[in-house]
Amino acid sequence: MASIRNVKKDIDYLVGEVISDCYTFMYLHGDKSKDKVVEIIEDAVTKRNEFFDRVNNPGKDSDTKQKREHYRLIYSDLLSTVDDSFSKLSELTK
Repeated sequence: MASIRNVKKDIDYLVGEVISDCYTFMYLHGDKSKDKVVEIIEDAVTKRNEFFDRVNNPGKDSDTKQKREHYRLIYSDLLSTVDDSFSKLSELTK
């Protein structure tokens, strides 16, 4: 199992990539779909905060196996959230 510090770094990195791509899109396309891109950014930041809350609070009565499953679920949710954000951004480029 990765350390909690590495989990937080992964969350920050992936959400940062989503935000970076959103700003690149706004730079290249001007005001086209600006409101939708801002919505994607806001959603990504909200999800980031939720992931940090989940990482910081795994449960006090959990044993090691339950904690590992908790962090696996966080990674799974993180990847699906980031993929969804990239998909929304890709739809705007069409």
